[in-house]
Amino acid sequence: MITMLDVSLRAGVSKATVSRVLNGTGQVKESTRKAVFKAMDELGYRPNFLAQSLANRSSNSIGLVVSNFEGPYFGRLLHQAAKLIEASGKHLIVTDGHDTPEGEQQAVQLLADRRCDAIILYTRSMSEADLMQLLGKVPTPLMVINRDLPQAREHCVFFEQQQAAFNAVNYLIEQGHRDIACITGPIATATAQARLAGYQQALTHHGIALNDELIAHGENGVPDGYKGCQTLLARNIKFSALFIYNDDMAIGAMKALSLAGKKLPEDVSLFGFDDEPTAPYLQPSLSTVYLPIDAMIEAAITQALRLIAGKKVSPLTPFTGELKLRESVVPGPYYR
Repeated sequence: MITMLDVSLRAGVSKATVSRVLNGTGQVKESTRKAVFKAMDELGYRPNFLAQSLANRSSNSIGLVVSNFEGPYFGRLLHQAAKLIEASGKHLIVTDGHDTPEGEQQAVQLLADRRCDAIILYTRSMSEADLMQLLGKVPTPLMVINRDLPQAREHCVFFEQQQAAFNAVNYLIEQGHRDIACITGPIATATAQARLAGYQQALTHHGIALNDELIAHGENGVPDGYKGCQTLLARNIKFSALFIYNDDMAIGAMKALSLAGKKLPEDVSLFGFDDEPTAPYLQPSLSTVYLPIDAMIEAAITQALRLIAGKKVSPLTPFTGELKLRESVVPGPYYR
């Protein structure tokens, strides 16, 4: 059986150095780290991480809880997390929070029980009070994504959802649209509430009365956008633009509008959210809000690694969105 001593002899370093490389502890030059991994590959050495975790009370891993595994949005997040955590010399353990407060709390506890060195929680369901309680209860360093925690800003990475939604709807209004419909996501979540608030804020800012009949509530997927748009059309209330909770739902809404004989974007302009990879290739190409999930997960991992190392951490600056303007929005009736 190949041992750590064999690896150290092949790499020309001490056994303690091999241990530091495998555990991601201490100061090790990059050239030394590469030499150790090269020796491991040549010898076919596979470290027993379970034994190490029992001995060190650490799994040399970072846990990640996501709301669910569906859609390209979380695919982007997982891809970036895996790349960054691997580069740090640690391992990524991913689990699903099932889009419920109970599921997310159970997932965090599961990762804590597995002795993850830190846990990153992407939440759409937990309340601020529950998150603060979780921060105080879990012994493992915890970073929260997608929620502002004013009392623990150093432990959260969040995106200004309401401001981004305001910017999108404000753009529609500036383009001459006044009758603007909205399809929300699961309205019990803080994300959907913030985006709806941004929609309402933009209308108020321009002195446009809020009409509840122009709002339909949905979930997250393509079928939900289709059903939500059908609900709006069935009310027989005219609208020249439609702001939608996410790009998946926008795809469903496009189908419903097309079947209803609406020309896009001449009859109805569309604005989505998330800037999924398919957005530029739809017909018409979809105007949407770019959400910097890559930068957000990088910030969360960097902060988690500082917490693991016992370093001082400071509150992180909130992330902002960027409007991606494409073919799905044209000037409205008040501008033409």
